[in-house]
Amino acid sequence: MIAAHDADPGAAVLRSFRDPAGVLIRYRERILRAVHPDGVADLEAFLATAAAREALEAGKLVRSARITPSEIPELAPESEYLLEHERVPFPSYPSEWPPEMLHAAGALTIELAQRALDEGFGLKDATPYNVLFRGSRPVFIDVLSFERRQPLDPAWMAYAQFVRTFLLPLLVNRAFGLPLACILSSHRDGLEPETVYGWAGFWRRLTPRFLGLVSMPKWLGASKSSDASLYRPKSAASAGQARYIVNGVLRSCARHLAALEPGAVPGESTWSGYLDHKSLYTPAQLAQKEAFVSEALALARPRTVLDVGANEGHFSFLAAATGASVLAIDSDPVVTGSIWRRASRAQADVLPLVVDLARPTPATGWRNVECASFLDRARGHFDMVLMLAVVHHMLVTERIPLDDLLTLAGELARDYVLIEFVASEDPMFQKLVRGRQGLYSHLTNVVFEAAAAPRFELVRSARIHGLHRWLYLFRRRGATNSRTY
Repeated sequence: MIAAHDADPGAAVLRSFRDPAGVLIRYRERILRAVHPDGVADLEAFLATAAAREALEAGKLVRSARITPSEIPELAPESEYLLEHERVPFPSYPSEWPPEMLHAAGALTIELAQRALDEGFGLKDATPYNVLFRGSRPVFIDVLSFERRQPLDPAWMAYAQFVRTFLLPLLVNRAFGLPLACILSSHRDGLEPETVYGWAGFWRRLTPRFLGLVSMPKWLGASKSSDASLYRPKSAASAGQARYIVNGVLRSCARHLAALEPGAVPGESTWSGYLDHKSLYTPAQLAQKEAFVSEALALARPRTVLDVGANEGHFSFLAAATGASVLAIDSDPVVTGSIWRRASRAQADVLPLVVDLARPTPATGWRNVECASFLDRARGHFDMVLMLAVVHHMLVTERIPLDDLLTLAGELARDYVLIEFVASEDPMFQKLVRGRQGLYSHLTNVVFEAAAAPRFELVRSARIHGLHRWLYLFRRRGATNSRTY
């Protein structure tokens, strides 16, 4: 989406280039959209429809307001018609979503396409990049994706894109267990039926879901590859017939999507059910940890929280209950999906993403600026960072140096960092090192405190009774709390 930057050396200006109807501009902390003259009529007509008003009221469509270019003369916008969009608190990309979130984004896309059809509008593109999440709730952000339909046009031109970017990734994830991060990081524009056909064996190609989405398109595509008439516009006999056909295509997509919905009960993984039956905390020890975190939240009163290694989100929801907007990251799609389900049911302000902080999402796209890296989006964004029972994994499994880890924590947090330090005597630590205790015997709580001291002021600390684990609430040195309450 984002192309290049220019102009004012004090502020990056990032412009999109893929939409022929307009340009999305990220300028300072503002999200603007310059609309080309030939796109203005469709935009204004769509925003005046009942479908658009209902979606805006429900928070399903991004809020937008027209502004005058004279408000930002230094930007020299490409159009006299300029919109400013609300900022979604933390932008994310489909490769960072668990399957549950891709499914929810697809359901919103079909819902809006069906409502727009009722108003005489078509959705011209259907990609998950048109959707962001406000907490657990999807919001459609590309208001220029809707255009007036030709009444006799029986085609939904975005159908193949919807299949490639929503249905086939969900199908492959379910059938082969391939994470969406692997699928959508290497296939930004989705999967072609021919690609999936090559991955599937003979019998799988004949199963109902593969037959409809993969095998038949593959066979029909091969037989008609030289038929130029496929690309010529066709008209229906009447406007009613055309609308009936398009509506049928949308209903078919909705049925396929419903069949690919991730199960109501999440699957098992290494980290699912951790606090229930896999952790070493006794109920009293867990209660002590909860009390420490609750007291830290009450003291810091953060508006934004990053929960690193969130697992199933126990402490993410604890933070959200205080009124914080929480980003919960974990490398496990199963536990991340369980967070989304719970947040969606409770309408909690928790955004779960499949992100491994040791290997965070890189910058991608044209010139590596279309999609910003996770760290570029996250640095300095959070009032508080939680790193509970995760530091020892990064130190041992990923061999991240302690100083580097603490430096990153200070970059992510504007103010407070809450870290659970696990010493080398801890049973889980012993399990991770697998007989290499000598390499890590120096990692004591005293060493940890000394490493943290140059970057953080210690606010409070406590040892978890009966465990070689310490909880630390730090405040970043030089932090200035200018927030008002």
